[in-house]
Amino acid sequence: MSLNKYKILAQKPAPETRSLWHRWPVVVAVLPFFGVVAAFGIAPDTVPEPIELQHVVEDIALPAASVATSEDVQYWREERIQRGDTVASILARLNVNDVDALTYLLQAKDVRSLYQLMPGRTIRVVTTEEGRLESLSYLNTDGRRLHVIRGESGFSSSEELPQTEQWVMQSSGQIETSLFAATDSSGIPEMVALQLAEIFSSDIDFHRDLRRGDRFSVVYEALAADGEFVGFGRVLSAEFVNQGHTFRAVFFRDSEGRNGYYTPDGRNMRKAFLRSPIEFSRVTSGFTSARFHPVLKTWRAHKGIDYGAPTGTRVRVTADGHVTFVGRKGGYGNVVIVRHTNGYETLYAHLSGFNQGIRQGRRVVQGEIVGFVGSTGLATGPHLHYEFHVNGVHQNPMRLAMPPGPPITSQLRSAFEATTQPLFARLDMLRNTDLARLD
Repeated sequence: MSLNKYKILAQKPAPETRSLWHRWPVVVAVLPFFGVVAAFGIAPDTVPEPIELQHVVEDIALPAASVATSEDVQYWREERIQRGDTVASILARLNVNDVDALTYLLQAKDVRSLYQLMPGRTIRVVTTEEGRLESLSYLNTDGRRLHVIRGESGFSSSEELPQTEQWVMQSSGQIETSLFAATDSSGIPEMVALQLAEIFSSDIDFHRDLRRGDRFSVVYEALAADGEFVGFGRVLSAEFVNQGHTFRAVFFRDSEGRNGYYTPDGRNMRKAFLRSPIEFSRVTSGFTSARFHPVLKTWRAHKGIDYGAPTGTRVRVTADGHVTFVGRKGGYGNVVIVRHTNGYETLYAHLSGFNQGIRQGRRVVQGEIVGFVGSTGLATGPHLHYEFHVNGVHQNPMRLAMPPGPPITSQLRSAFEATTQPLFARLDMLRNTDLARLD
């Protein structure tokens, strides 16, 4: 019966049934629902049995509501250390009102790192509403996090070395008076400025070569623990424009752990010899065949370079080698002599003292401290007398072309380019922004 009905609805209607024709799509739209009914096996005209409904009401006992005391409510607070802060002053700003806690923090030996408050770092505490200290956390100057916790028997403390993460910082500057003045005005830390000078020390004499208008850009590491700054790392890439000449360097470490600074084409920035044995100083007397000696009051050759510097300034060996003499040597005063490869030898005179461990026969590496500036021997004031010998003949180190260190090999070329390309890209960005142009 149902199927015949569907067939009639599907036929073209007669004129007398045309009004029904306009309603047939509505009927056809219901067809799927008939199929659903058939799928459940319900026969036409079936009347389902009524379902009995039952209402259940049950009383549920709720636990008694607890009333929180002031000691149960805890507050997490954090305060940044300011210059001149003491433990007591910063605890007051943290709303710590706890005599026992203050006594412990001022007397316990295990929390002495808290006495060296570093401006800019933060102290975090947990207190009750009344100011009772429950715990304290501080990242100290050694990079360790101090934890102070209140227990049933009183306070206890511990330290841990937090996991650090590396931040990449970058900045630019322009020389007006000196490198340090320029880095200070650019917000570059002294540690990074020293590295910058060291990296380019084989190409730029920072005592004599700097000119007003010279520019530099530097990308370097900053280390953080738990989102808090803990110190600076190494320079990753740098550019220095000196008297119109552009020098670039990037740090690279190979798979065997060897590392250094290289130019974009893979040449080693580290020359066989440093340009100067003192990081920052001034040349007071150059290499000459005739100089009026300030002590002997006679004209004689000065076959070395004098660097004026305060007593105690560190003196670096300019290349790898072996110490052949340590001691006093006539008018030279205290002297260190180092023999290098290929017939090179360097001499460091008028020292106030020798670095610990420097002795005859010891191997030294470039940049290692061998002694300290003084005025021993024939000297009118503290300075370093530096000599450079090639096959026993005195040479002027200011005019001598120094051989470079080993370059990037062809086997490391692809790894070098992949690692250093992003660091050079940062220098490009700094060069093309106003950060690198202060004029």
